[in-house]
Amino acid sequence: MSQINCTVGSLLDEMASRYPENEALVYHERNYRLNYREFNDTCRQVAKGLLRLGIKKGDNIAIWAYNVPEWVLLQFASAKIGAILVTVNTSYKSAELEYILKQSDSTTLFMVGSFKDTNYVETVGNVIPELFSSEPGKLESAKLPFLKNIIFIGDSTPAGMTNFDAVVKLGETVSDAELNSIESSLDCHETINMQYTSGTTGFPKGVMLTHYNIVNNGFNIGECMKLSEKDRLCIPVPFFHCFGCVLGVMACVTHGTTMVPVEIFDPLKVLHTIEKERCTGVHGVPTMFIAELEHPDFKNFDLTTLRTGIMAGSNCPIEVMKKVNSEMHASEITIAYGQTESSPVITQTRTDDALELRVATVGRSLPDVETKIVDIETNETLPPGKQGELCTRGYHVMKGYYKMPEETARAIDSEGWLHTGDLAIMDENGYCKITGRIKNMIIRGGENIYPREIEEFLYTHPKVSDIQVYGVPDKKYGEQVMAAIILKKGQTMSEDEVRAFCKDRIANYKIPKYVKFVDGYPMTASGKIQKFKMRELAIKELQLEET
Repeated sequence: MSQINCTVGSLLDEMASRYPENEALVYHERNYRLNYREFNDTCRQVAKGLLRLGIKKGDNIAIWAYNVPEWVLLQFASAKIGAILVTVNTSYKSAELEYILKQSDSTTLFMVGSFKDTNYVETVGNVIPELFSSEPGKLESAKLPFLKNIIFIGDSTPAGMTNFDAVVKLGETVSDAELNSIESSLDCHETINMQYTSGTTGFPKGVMLTHYNIVNNGFNIGECMKLSEKDRLCIPVPFFHCFGCVLGVMACVTHGTTMVPVEIFDPLKVLHTIEKERCTGVHGVPTMFIAELEHPDFKNFDLTTLRTGIMAGSNCPIEVMKKVNSEMHASEITIAYGQTESSPVITQTRTDDALELRVATVGRSLPDVETKIVDIETNETLPPGKQGELCTRGYHVMKGYYKMPEETARAIDSEGWLHTGDLAIMDENGYCKITGRIKNMIIRGGENIYPREIEEFLYTHPKVSDIQVYGVPDKKYGEQVMAAIILKKGQTMSEDEVRAFCKDRIANYKIPKYVKFVDGYPMTASGKIQKFKMRELAIKELQLEET
């Protein structure tokens, strides 16, 4: 297949002319509906407003919001003028927000009023004390010299900010010719999206993704799901992460598919949206699917329109996958694997893959994507069946980390291979199994232990709803195995019961020395489980010493 050489904005122009009357964006709870013609027209209006606000090609503009309609409008409006959308994690607090705005050199921040337990207005005020006494559009921040505008999405605009609707109105003085001229001057290999990696230790890095990266990745993701203009995809995963804005939004727009977002994940709202909007696909991380399947009202919903979707973000338990296939009727659900640095999908299962492949692997490479498994010591390419680090090369690899050339050189080698840091095994047909992260591997007394293997085994226990396995320090063995288990509703279990279940069924050195029963896991807002935080907590609680 030859790659698609177009910008995000021109892609939408094309879809609006091809499927003008097809619904593009639907928010069931708001009764908000735009067909592709209306959606493109609205994005153009927003783009004109951005121009009048003074935003230029190459400017970095940040968005700190959950899945509101304005998020999707901004994704395309910014692309139409060549501004770079910097996506801010909805769970961030003041220090993290300050870091992102400063490191990204953002000139403008678009934001909602709050999210869950965080008052965004208060948080921004803590970072920028000058804000509330500033004239809108003329912010002078000592900490953030680049930041000039804060745009508020919602009612009751706080002091010092400009309302989003007022920005759109500003654009009424911009002609179509002016916008068309700017849009036609853009190059598809220019950066259009910047996402900050999360879930690891150290400072977040700004991953620079181009039009070319996300248009082609979105198209190939949609192809793996067999999306068409007749499909309707429920998107309850956050837009600030690639799962929402590429696997969701871009996969839809490259196929004329209807986007049906859920603003903030709630299992009941997802089930309700799928039924009422007759969705044919749904995305989610495994914990989302578990919450939907285990909801007391699950059986009351008609989900028979479902066909496909993607489960990704963390290990996909086999039993959950089987239930999504049968009880949710998504018989063509796919598994995708990747990382932000690869725009993000590297491998994906196909709708017609045998169930065994769709539950036991993360699929094979997307079209025009190269993958290989290398020895973690020698960097030599390994044959099928051997475990090593998964590396990838192709159109999907990021431009690099913003203002971090050394970090970029560490991630992408001189031959263009992105080193994922993930351990994997590839079979002779190219199907990959992710066996863990190089840093997540537990080494106990010289034995390499892969948490994924123990997780899949313990998941077969009828009382277990979800499980995470990780290593904790041990003076004698270097590390020991710890399991954090979420039980199914109404179940009780003891540590001894867990160990008895393992005895004689897995090697003794793999049996968890420590077992903890929990109600949830520390997560990034995109649904990635943060094992390093669980390890830190265990070290404190068990009074262990780092070796």
